[in-house]
Amino acid sequence: MNWNLFHQQIFPIRDKLYRFALRITGNVHDAEDVVQEVLERVWKSSEGQSEAVQNWEAWCMTMTRNRSLDKSRSNSNRRTTGVEVLEMRSNTALLPDKNAELQDLASHIRTLMQALPDKQRMVMHLRDIEELSYDEIAQSLELSLDQVKINLHRARKAIRSQIAVVI
Repeated sequence: MNWNLFHQQIFPIRDKLYRFALRITGNVHDAEDVVQEVLERVWKSSEGQSEAVQNWEAWCMTMTRNRSLDKSRSNSNRRTTGVEVLEMRSNTALLPDKNAELQDLASHIRTLMQALPDKQRMVMHLRDIEELSYDEIAQSLELSLDQVKINLHRARKAIRSQIAVVI
């Protein structure tokens, strides 16, 4: 791995990798460790491997997912707390009561997302929060395009039905 490639392709996605690792591990320190391990592994990759990778973001997301799942399993840590990183973008033009309602709804959605099955939660996070394309999600999670779409549909449907109960 050369510095230019690392600086242009890998370094800009480190925050995205962190948010994804945090979503899976549910622990700030574990997520930081995972991202550091992934970045170190990418940096130490051989030239032959560097040339073989076509989509660096998808490859890094895959490594982040795998390492996060490993860390979660080894710590027997099954995400019982909310994720701090998902922040609702508040509109400053909104009245304070509307802004508070939006923040409450965002918090409720975070809680509902934590209750989703792993694949649905990861697909929904990558699509709706990280804004990856369906193809990138399929590569990152090693799923078919149809599986990505099905999991996203089911996740959104589950969230929608739970929100409809609240509203």
